[in-house]
Amino acid sequence: MKTAIGAAKNITWSMTLADFKEITKARLAISVVFSSIAGYLLGATEISGLSLLLLAFGGYCLVGASNAFNQVIERDLDLLMNRTRNRPIPAGRMSVNTALFLGMLMTVLGLVTLYTLNPKTAMFGAISIFLYTSVYTPLKTVTPLSVFVGAIPGAIPFMLGWVAATDEFGIEPGTLFMIQFFWQFPHFWALGWMLHEDYKRGGFKMLPTGKKDRGTAFQIIFYTFWMILISVIPVFGFTGRLHLSVTAGVIVFLMGLVMLFFAFRLYTKRDNISARKLMLASVSYITLMQLVYVIDKFLWRWI
Repeated sequence: MKTAIGAAKNITWSMTLADFKEITKARLAISVVFSSIAGYLLGATEISGLSLLLLAFGGYCLVGASNAFNQVIERDLDLLMNRTRNRPIPAGRMSVNTALFLGMLMTVLGLVTLYTLNPKTAMFGAISIFLYTSVYTPLKTVTPLSVFVGAIPGAIPFMLGWVAATDEFGIEPGTLFMIQFFWQFPHFWALGWMLHEDYKRGGFKMLPTGKKDRGTAFQIIFYTFWMILISVIPVFGFTGRLHLSVTAGVIVFLMGLVMLFFAFRLYTKRDNISARKLMLASVSYITLMQLVYVIDKFLWRWI
């Protein structure tokens, strides 16, 4: 009997943890935390383990809260789409009140934690959660411009890390913001292309032309080009303390060309397979680019 009760508790705990990960979109939240840590390492003159932990915890809380609020707002629409109908709220495994409580708790914890680093970090965190929840989410069913609005909170984490490390906002975090801002468009439009039919069931307007056509594919190429250009600007010494060696710049440029290649493939083929390859290339790009920036900084300092 005790064994059966213990097994039941383990199953219940596993399901609860799985729903928490789903309501906070744990994989997305972890990738956001990774961007913040990369920004912190780029800005820091001395690395504090405690600051990194606070940044990671506060960042996860705010991303998790944003996603919880998003799923509360979109719960009826989530029921209409294959990719979202099994989320905790539409599937009936979590109540709206529970999700709201989690969202509010994580908002408070996240902002307080980031405030202990410095007020500017908390301010940008607050701007991010406000834009994502109160502007981006409602606009998704109104206009494709929602992606432009959503790209702002999506680009804040890379910049946020620098601000957390320096308590300053200037050309350096502004450049980090712009890199991730322009990256958002090819990434999310590739995802929107793949899920276009499912998004239509929920009434979401995610593609810039509303169609899987050459116009959308051209805009993906356009924004990818600007992403590459801004990513290599630190090579030329115009971005204050944010440096990038020529070797690292070439590596980042070549990685960007790979992503641009897949963008052109989507333009010529206009199929879901090409969109998926571009989406995967974009995920690889943002992660590897941030790693190259961080490694280059510490190699340059060591040399």
